[in-house]
Amino acid sequence: MSKPWFEQWFNTKYYHILYKNRDFDEAELFIDNLYNFMGLSNEYVCDLACGKGRHSVYLNKKGLRVLGLDLAAQSIAEAKKHENGALHFDTHDMRDVYKDEKFDVVFNLFTSFGYFDDQSDNLQVLKSVHQMLQPGGRVLIDFLNAKYTVANLVEDEVKEVEGIEFHIQRNFNGSHILKNIQFTAEGKDFDYTEKVQAVSYDDFNRLLTEAGFKIETTFGDFKLNTFDEEHSERLIIVAKKQDGAN
Repeated sequence: MSKPWFEQWFNTKYYHILYKNRDFDEAELFIDNLYNFMGLSNEYVCDLACGKGRHSVYLNKKGLRVLGLDLAAQSIAEAKKHENGALHFDTHDMRDVYKDEKFDVVFNLFTSFGYFDDQSDNLQVLKSVHQMLQPGGRVLIDFLNAKYTVANLVEDEVKEVEGIEFHIQRNFNGSHILKNIQFTAEGKDFDYTEKVQAVSYDDFNRLLTEAGFKIETTFGDFKLNTFDEEHSERLIIVAKKQDGAN
């Protein structure tokens, strides 16, 4: 049985080449805004689906104790180069509970959710996060705004990065937003497809409630403006583990 798309694609060097020019300044501003809004200081937090750990590193620089978790072994190997006494990384499937750690906040940043074929896996992720949090702990989910994204899909695009032409096609199949990526590198042809569920606010509200959370607030962009399902590019949710929950 072949590995899921995210295990294959995220473990290639070409994934990191394609996305090498992401806006770090915007990402750090987003984390600054979250840090201030959530009133953080020296909490123990988890960066779930951390990739190579750049957001974990920045959270740690702001004084937080951080554990970054990701399924991609190559990404974690790279992230481990940044480890210190208050910053650690490990390979981990987000559907499972991580050991006996208890966090004050779990971050799930930059559309690192909804990679699976059905929503039962999404619920399993949130139930595991619930068990990984201290009583009253919070989860922060930064996801694409599905309604806006589907309405504004750029169907065809070509990006050249490090001499590689990435041919990108996007479409929506009724449940998933699909991004097919084809390119030739080092004399070989490659073909990967990213699949992200179009999880709406109502879907998240249902899933979070069932997992034992209550949504506290939502934002529609990295500047923490109000969420508008028609016009916001992002769906950013802060939800709290309910009292009396384990």
